[in-house]
Amino acid sequence: MNILLAKSAGFCYGVRRAVELAEQAAAQGPVYLLGHLTHNERVIRRLEEMGAVTIGSPEEAPTGSTVLIRAHGEPDSAYERLSARGCRIIDATCPNVTRIHDIVRDAEARGRVPVVIGEARHPEIAAILGCTRGGLVASDWQGLSALLEKQPNLAGKPLTFVSQTTAIRSDWEKIVENTKKVCTNAEFFDTICGATSRRQSEAQELAGRCDGMIVIGDRRSSNTRRLAQLCAQRCPLTVQTEGADGLDREQFQRVDTLGITAGASTPGWIIKEVYNKMSDEIMEIEQSFADMLEESIKPINTGDKVTGTVIAITPTEVQVDLTGTKFTASIPLSELSDDPDVKPEDVVKVGDPIEAEVVLYSDRDCEIRLSKKRLESHKNWETVENAVESKEPLEGTITEVNKGGLVANVKGVRVFIPASQSGKPRGADLADMIKSKVKMRITEVNKARRRVVGSIRAVAAEARAAAAAEVWNSIENGKRYHGTVKSLTSYGAFVDIGGVDGMVHISELSWSRIKNPAEVVSVGDPVEVYVISFDPEKRKISLGMKDHSQEPWTVFTSKYEVGDVAHVRIVKLMTFGAFAEIVPGVDGLIHISQLSDHRVEKPADAVSEGDVVDAKIIAIDNENKKVSLSIRAVLNDAPKAAEEEAAPVEEPEEEPAAEPEAAPAVEEAPAAEDAE
Repeated sequence: MNILLAKSAGFCYGVRRAVELAEQAAAQGPVYLLGHLTHNERVIRRLEEMGAVTIGSPEEAPTGSTVLIRAHGEPDSAYERLSARGCRIIDATCPNVTRIHDIVRDAEARGRVPVVIGEARHPEIAAILGCTRGGLVASDWQGLSALLEKQPNLAGKPLTFVSQTTAIRSDWEKIVENTKKVCTNAEFFDTICGATSRRQSEAQELAGRCDGMIVIGDRRSSNTRRLAQLCAQRCPLTVQTEGADGLDREQFQRVDTLGITAGASTPGWIIKEVYNKMSDEIMEIEQSFADMLEESIKPINTGDKVTGTVIAITPTEVQVDLTGTKFTASIPLSELSDDPDVKPEDVVKVGDPIEAEVVLYSDRDCEIRLSKKRLESHKNWETVENAVESKEPLEGTITEVNKGGLVANVKGVRVFIPASQSGKPRGADLADMIKSKVKMRITEVNKARRRVVGSIRAVAAEARAAAAAEVWNSIENGKRYHGTVKSLTSYGAFVDIGGVDGMVHISELSWSRIKNPAEVVSVGDPVEVYVISFDPEKRKISLGMKDHSQEPWTVFTSKYEVGDVAHVRIVKLMTFGAFAEIVPGVDGLIHISQLSDHRVEKPADAVSEGDVVDAKIIAIDNENKKVSLSIRAVLNDAPKAAEEEAAPVEEPEEEPAAEPEAAPAVEEAPAAEDAE
């Protein structure tokens, strides 16, 4: 028969610690155990043989005696009564249980109602309720439903839920899911012991691989009963026993593979007795238990890097099952992330593997506290230090501006960036860079002084040089680029097309006549440009911005013809007349004789630059792309139009109307030459 042992069988860390404290105290003199130290009669008898005495109440302890509080904990009143008798208290309460006490006390202080999920008669539950004035208890969802029906107003009250440390996780999760549907103001703290969850899952997995299962533990032990229930779901031949004496080998004679597990109150020597009875390989099991016990007390030191699995997340901490040990540790929210506003569930999920650094290890208090933030800080310092040699750019977030420059957060490390290395012009306001993400080169690291210096400018210069090389490798006439206006001059605009600046001459900025580039673009504007010409040797590029699909003469001829009246803008005055813009890029000449319906001495007597007037198109020279306009024609046409509109409408006679006389020909003004 093949026998398999569950890795997490036997004493949990909290019970083992309580037994060891009792043994140490008994060796120094009489010690009184308040309540059964653990649900295992053989362990209790062994302690009593060493001089320990079990008592049922604080009043049974002699005045001034030494009293040990069991792992299940005791109500607050028990401590008060013992103190009143002058007793020396050795508190062996499991830290997981102590944490529950703190949670329910805090809940009541905040005006909330603590609700404990567990067996009402269990000493752990009695101790938890003894830390509250109005705490409630329910064993499962059915019991909680009955409680809510009995007190209908309870569902609307602020409730704080905790669980017995040895509860079955699936039952707890069902309670949480259902309670959220009916309770409007509830908060939940997953207080199931990580060692308990691990023991249960390992036992179930082992039972699924075996023909028979033995679950060792006292029949009064609730966690042992739960183990037996879980194993029976996977393996019908599951037997619960308190030790080797209660087993019959014949019961398992047809079993090929036998699994053995044990509750948290079962010491290793009882498990070994059972194994020896079921197996002939006694030496092998003794070595297995030696290895198991060595693993269970594997030393953990402050500063160690440990790995584990996230088993629970609460609003204040993350609980971690440490790999290769029987220990459960916690990561306070303040040690989980650099972000003070982060929620634990945004960083990790239940079941995630996790690495952290041990920041507190207390064997006396059975407490292990970890820091993910600190471990990552060490790793990040290594990354920053290595970046000096590798010259690899690192990304960070600007967090503040000081008199010397900027401060950035790079993977949790504070980096100073001098103003000269910010990538901004001298004297520029750096405040607009706060909260922006930037890439920088790490130029100096002094870990002893916690000083790191970086340069945004260096990375930007390298990026610009690489982009410029790419532009020159692929540039060609007519190629289009998305660019940014970098600066303006009186003769045009310089545009960055990706590491290289090109010049857009003022004549290429717009089809309209402009006197200053600022009429069309501003520094920082995104623009579409195309290459007119380039000189790789002189590193000069001429760019254009005008949209040739909107060629002005084509736009004009498609919209206007001779005789049409257009709204035009006077753009230039000459001695012989005025030029007016009809459409952007097409100007027409209004000869001085056509500026008014009466004689004018000079164009300025009739119009000014910027005036918008109506003018009739009187001639179009398509070959030379010239247009003649007339304001006088519009003015002369106005009275005729008014007379025609005011004339009475006569009824037509039967005889045909006479043909109207031909209108006198209007002498057309010759098209004037365009003056430069």
